[in-house]
Amino acid sequence: MRCVPGVRRGLFPLDEELQLLAGRLTPSLQEGLVRLGTWMPFLRAATELGFFMHVTVTEPSARRTTEAAGAAYVAVQTEAVEQIERSLPPPPAGPALQFLSVDGAMVPLVHREWAEVKTLALGIVAEPVLEKGEWVVHSTELSYFSRLAEAEAFDRLALVETHRRGTETARQVCAVTDGAEWEQGFIDFHRPDAVRILDFSHAAGYVAQAGQAVLGEGTPLFKAWLKDTLHELKHGQPGAVFTILHDMQAEVTARGPGGEATLETIQKSLTYLEKRREHMDYARFQALGYPIGSGSVESANKLVVEARLKGAGMHWARSHVDPMVALRNIACSDRWEEAWPQISQRLRQQTKEAHQQHHQKRQAQRVPAPSSTTPLIPPIIMDLPVAEAIPPLRQPPEGATTTQLPSSPSRPKQPYRPAANHPWRRSPIGRARYTAPHPLTDAKL
Repeated sequence: MRCVPGVRRGLFPLDEELQLLAGRLTPSLQEGLVRLGTWMPFLRAATELGFFMHVTVTEPSARRTTEAAGAAYVAVQTEAVEQIERSLPPPPAGPALQFLSVDGAMVPLVHREWAEVKTLALGIVAEPVLEKGEWVVHSTELSYFSRLAEAEAFDRLALVETHRRGTETARQVCAVTDGAEWEQGFIDFHRPDAVRILDFSHAAGYVAQAGQAVLGEGTPLFKAWLKDTLHELKHGQPGAVFTILHDMQAEVTARGPGGEATLETIQKSLTYLEKRREHMDYARFQALGYPIGSGSVESANKLVVEARLKGAGMHWARSHVDPMVALRNIACSDRWEEAWPQISQRLRQQTKEAHQQHHQKRQAQRVPAPSSTTPLIPPIIMDLPVAEAIPPLRQPPEGATTTQLPSSPSRPKQPYRPAANHPWRRSPIGRARYTAPHPLTDAKL
């Protein structure tokens, strides 16, 4: 819209009624551009929108529009967290058995930096199904929450999603993680009584490291040993696996010098596993229908975060990561129709506030008009003494009429010359380049 001189820009009531957003795109085109930018690089998003909708959008416009929408949703969720903390509303009813898992994925930032984006995955634990001769538990209705934040801040911000999904009121929560310390703190914050389960693949990996150090990587003896040991870990008692690892440690120690590296590897595996011993009762967990793998959140790292933020040549400003992962959360959780009205409303509110702030700033900078009581005296006259600037009027002689007044002494008639500050003298052409002395003013100055 072209700005007309003398007319202040603002928002029309019809803009609000039509739910128009800032910019030259219609609301539907802007939503489409943001949705494309959530799934693909911005240049490709602009190209695809142009192909299907026959509009021209540049890559910077696609970037700004998408990231602005993501930042708006981050603000919406942050305000929701503050509202929950302030008013403590009752949470909705949770499921009978809820799956919870958290993990982190590294993303590239500008200036050759890397940072960890933490992701929460929540779902409903389904009934076990038989796959390849074993009972497997899957989680359904998965939703995600991701942020580039430290552990304590992430614990707090994720409250918007755990509250929405009824984590507090769920009958039972199964928290499957890789055992990291910050993940245990997250569980303590949101559901301290959750059943904590160490991801089976991570436990198996530490067992395999100890066996490789003793039996050799890839050897037939190692493969047979690993198969039997992992079967015992999954279907038997975890204590039996710890006994096997301690026996291997004692055997290497008895061999004498030369086995320091092997002993260090075995000790590292034992330290990690013994600290999480209570989280490794896999036979009991499976009998209760609990999941024993954190594949859902590991898939979320790839699907939600890495698929969009770790493309070839991509490097993100730190402030742009949260807006993008916020949009990825709602897109990968199939919640776009629910979230977009909140985003568009927030964008309209931001536009209105920006216009109001701009108007207030212009009002504060505006110079007040001169008062009507102030005499308007040309600057060249104001510089002269009052007695010279305004000559006193002559009184008529006694008995004379106005027509008989003697004429004032006249000066030799001089051609008219404009004042020194006359606009004519500022003209860059013609005779105005020459400034002749004024017979009255220049002689006095």
